[in-house]
Amino acid sequence: MSTTKKWSDEAWQAALPTYNAILELPFLKELADGTLPMEKFIFYLRQDAIYIENYCKVLASIASRVADKAHTEAFLHYALDGVFVEKTMHETYLAPYGPADTEPSPTCLLYMSMQGAQATAPVEVQAAAILPCFWVYLMAGRHIAATATADNPFAAWIATYSDPSFDVSNQQCIDICDALAEKASPEVRRRMTEVFVLATKMEWMFWNSAYKLEQWEI
Repeated sequence: MSTTKKWSDEAWQAALPTYNAILELPFLKELADGTLPMEKFIFYLRQDAIYIENYCKVLASIASRVADKAHTEAFLHYALDGVFVEKTMHETYLAPYGPADTEPSPTCLLYMSMQGAQATAPVEVQAAAILPCFWVYLMAGRHIAATATADNPFAAWIATYSDPSFDVSNQQCIDICDALAEKASPEVRRRMTEVFVLATKMEWMFWNSAYKLEQWEI
């Protein structure tokens, strides 16, 4: 399908109100100025570690489904080398706290389940569902890095998501989704945008749930 506007431009505009709301979250505002309680940050990291394990499987699933060899290699790279950087950063913060018997919070489980459900959707939709985890984190990381001080206790987290290498991976993933959308039907392209917006909302929920130290009520 030929179009004069990139799918990624349409998707980002559709998700922009949610992204703007993300920047207003107390979790990110306090992370930026270094006042976020460490208890909430560690809770978040432990949930994020669970999410990342599942995310690797989703990336590998996409790699097995896309037709273009270059796209396959890219998603395998994300699942292996790219996520390794995040896991290393997790370990830096979590090591002093020792192992924890952590189960997924309701929001973490919801997000993982939403992404897992896309395995039966067209691969274009599945790819769009993982893109906010790249794009939103990069944009939020840049936003925070612009004002954060060098002695911020969360400097390693900020550096991870504002690093130029993360920018390269993010742009590559955007370009792949645009290439997939270019050949997709209008219906599949619409579903790609819908799931992109939904996943962006999940990102808002994930940080918000960490700030609240979300627990199962039963």
